[in-house]
Amino acid sequence: MNDSAMTELNADPQIGQAKQRRHLLLLTLGAALILMITMGVRQISGLFLLPVTHATGVSVVAFSFALAIGQFMNGAAQPFFGAIADKYGAVQVVIFGGLLMALGAALTPLMTTNTGLVMTFGVLSAAGTAAGSFSILIGVASQHLPPEKRSFAAGLINAGGSMGQVLFAPFVQVVISAAGWVTAMLATAGAALLTIPLAFLLRAPARTRSASTGLAGAHLPTVTLSEQLRVAMRNPSYLYLHAGFFTCGFHVAFLVTHLPSDLQMCGMTATVAATSLSLIGLFNVVGSLVIGWLGQHYRMKYLLALIYGSRAAIVAVYVVMPKTTLNVYLFAGALGLTWLATVPPTAGLVGKLFGTRYIATLFGMTLVSHQVGGFLGAWLGGVALAQTGSYDWIWYADIALALLAAAINLPIREQRLDAAPVAA
Repeated sequence: MNDSAMTELNADPQIGQAKQRRHLLLLTLGAALILMITMGVRQISGLFLLPVTHATGVSVVAFSFALAIGQFMNGAAQPFFGAIADKYGAVQVVIFGGLLMALGAALTPLMTTNTGLVMTFGVLSAAGTAAGSFSILIGVASQHLPPEKRSFAAGLINAGGSMGQVLFAPFVQVVISAAGWVTAMLATAGAALLTIPLAFLLRAPARTRSASTGLAGAHLPTVTLSEQLRVAMRNPSYLYLHAGFFTCGFHVAFLVTHLPSDLQMCGMTATVAATSLSLIGLFNVVGSLVIGWLGQHYRMKYLLALIYGSRAAIVAVYVVMPKTTLNVYLFAGALGLTWLATVPPTAGLVGKLFGTRYIATLFGMTLVSHQVGGFLGAWLGGVALAQTGSYDWIWYADIALALLAAAINLPIREQRLDAAPVAA
């Protein structure tokens, strides 16, 4: 904070507090807008499956594998970028991610082999979205906000990611239909560059970090990252979060990658598929905000169990229902309410368990599990289609995993644990 701002703050503490509130509001909105772009770029990958495979001759299995690598890379890179953001700040990380995203999307039309698609779609673009994803953005907000505001802020940021799906899915489908998939891919590269100016909104007054961490951060200066990671990996509640998030990743990646082709196999048009993805994102805006608010009043582990159990029921209905346009849209809306609503309570539980000093890293570790599930969901969907001609067995597996995830969240110890290292 510069000298004039410090003088003004000392002269009138209320002015200083008002400025801090504005800073934090801009930080939260900036994080939501960045996630809108990064998630918008990520969640419309399934729209490219049929156009790319038809144009290049790459098989559905090979393209699914490239997307699966992307799912894994997105998760594997998040703890790495989270650790950098925890130490040096999120601004540089997000800028670097925006450049990687744009480079990966711009180079993809030049790739006509399996290896090339893996490098651009599966490595560059995915790593770029990881640098502007949940762990970094919710992490930086949690480090600066007071505890009572973190859950709703996480819901608001998460809702921004869902709006990306709302806006990008129909836009990309229109561009693919009108000008081809190459033009649509280049358009996503341009959109990725918009994260760079938005990254500067993530800066906050220096004093807010210490003011907002409160009791959860009281012991954190004496704890190194490696010590905190050792404590976390011995904590059963943290491992339960990993298991539940694995299922979330399987579910989301399978649907993003293969729902458009599944619907088209059922006689639905590409427009219905794109509209369904958009509806999922639109309804997840509502789901994220509601879950963020509920997380301020109810135990988050019960919210997670409810979300996973609801998913199992919704997918079971989809499997047996007649595939009409209205039914598909109703399914998309119901699914959207739970889509990424797992993110705010999962991030909130990580903060409750270990404080916010290393939340970007620790939450990023749960996203590794999420994206391992995502790798399997994207890849096995393609394998099932190639081997059986349908997605039936993957739908059944998705239902079973969702029920297991609902059960495994119940034993979580939700009260805040001491963040200092303790003996095993």
